[in-house]
Amino acid sequence: MTIRPERPADFDAIHDVVRAAFESDLQPDLVRAIRNDACYRPPMSFVAIDGSQVVGHVMLDGCWVRSTTGLRPIVMLSPLAVAPDHQGHGIGTALIDTAVAAAEAAHEPLIVLEGSPAYYGSRGFGFAGDHGLTLPLPDWAPARAAQVRLLTTYEARDQTLRGAVVYPEPFSALE
Repeated sequence: MTIRPERPADFDAIHDVVRAAFESDLQPDLVRAIRNDACYRPPMSFVAIDGSQVVGHVMLDGCWVRSTTGLRPIVMLSPLAVAPDHQGHGIGTALIDTAVAAAEAAHEPLIVLEGSPAYYGSRGFGFAGDHGLTLPLPDWAPARAAQVRLLTTYEARDQTLRGAVVYPEPFSALE
């Protein structure tokens, strides 16, 4: 398996992987909408390739923290998808590790996401609320689904990294 930045030629295969992983059209439509929005960060979108087939995908998108001093840009990991017949083989973890390395290289202070505390907790993420962050979770999601990974440049005393996370426009379709 190889992980590399996504390319336009991958977009149809990414759509298929994301659709199969989530069993829904919402998430692949979200990926398409992200690519058409200012939140899209092409250097932070990756695919996992097995042979010549796209079997996984991850994106880091721009979002913000609304603190007492205004909006501070940060990144969120959304979505992460692995083809169902390739799940359980470490592909998701490898994609997360690649995304984290890209965020570190870009000197991002942290990464937020909505997801399983058990899955992401074993991959270095923790409850965002423990670090003064709230995410606009759907009503059905448990509070602990608000996850954060603190990176090298994170400074606990930086008050601009505490507050409500504001998602970019493409995520409004998921509400």
